[in-house]
Amino acid sequence: MNNDQMLVIGIVLCALSLPSLLAAFSENRAPRLGALLLLIGGVMLVAALTRKPTGYSFDEIPHVFVSVIGGLLN
Repeated sequence: MNNDQMLVIGIVLCALSLPSLLAAFSENRAPRLGALLLLIGGVMLVAALTRKPTGYSFDEIPHVFVSVIGGLLN
C-alpha cells in the first residue's frame, strides 16, 4: 500500500467515524466503533504524512483522491 492510498483510506475512515461518534454521544452510550474508526484512520493519516518526504499540501489532496480512485477503477 503506497502513501497516497493510505492517505485516502485514512481520510475516508475519519470521515466515516464522525456520524458514529455523534450518534453515540447523543444517545449517551460509549462511542466504540466511532473511536476505533477514528483511531485507525488517524494512524493511517499520520503514517502517510510521515512516510512521504515532501508531505502533502491541501492543493494536492483532491488530485490524490482522483488518482487513487482512478487506479482502483482502471
